[in-house]
Amino acid sequence: MSGLTKQTQETLMGVSTATLTTVLFKRGLRNIFLQGLHRLRPGANMVGMAYTLRYIPAREDLDHLDSFADRTNAQRKGVEECPAGAVFVIDSRGDASAASAGCILAARLQARGCSGIVTDGGFRDTPEIAELDMPSFHARPSAPTNLTKHHAVAVNDPIACGGVSIFPGDIIVGDNEGVVCIPQHMANKVANEAAEMTVFEDFVMEMVQQGASTFGLYPPTDPSTMDRFKAWRQANGR
Repeated sequence: MSGLTKQTQETLMGVSTATLTTVLFKRGLRNIFLQGLHRLRPGANMVGMAYTLRYIPAREDLDHLDSFADRTNAQRKGVEECPAGAVFVIDSRGDASAASAGCILAARLQARGCSGIVTDGGFRDTPEIAELDMPSFHARPSAPTNLTKHHAVAVNDPIACGGVSIFPGDIIVGDNEGVVCIPQHMANKVANEAAEMTVFEDFVMEMVQQGASTFGLYPPTDPSTMDRFKAWRQANGR
């Protein structure tokens, strides 16, 4: 997908959501970590541009099993049109009392080359979704079909997910702790700063494990800290 360079994607594969939230906080962004989400199975980072689906509350005259045969059904249309490399992000209004999607749709997204699936609701068929190679994040398992609570109305529009505003094309990063949304226009700079911060924190962790005090080390208020970091970095090829 355009808008996310291969270099930036590779950089974001190596940084944590914790580090990203700090880097974004420095830029004044405080509400970028999707709340209440859990990863179905631990694994490598998920990185991709947001491709969105929005639900509103279901209505009985519209949401019945026959509606899935309609090729304009927004849920099915979104799954079939989600580009390779994208993260499929579903606005379920934080309602996990019915499924946002199940294993068949998740498997279809994986087959299309998508980078992950995220909802602030719940998934059904979670044991099977957990076995997919594609990362998946949700609030909790939910067996009932989406039709009981959710009506899909919009594909690739701005949404809310986990209390965070997400615009199509924003960069979504997930790790074993959770999911962060990075505004697309600052993704490259955020990725590079997060990578540098990761190297420094690796140095700090090694020093702490060797018995060093955090005072003057983290943050590096002791003038000698950065000199020791420079030497450590050179010695470790970082």
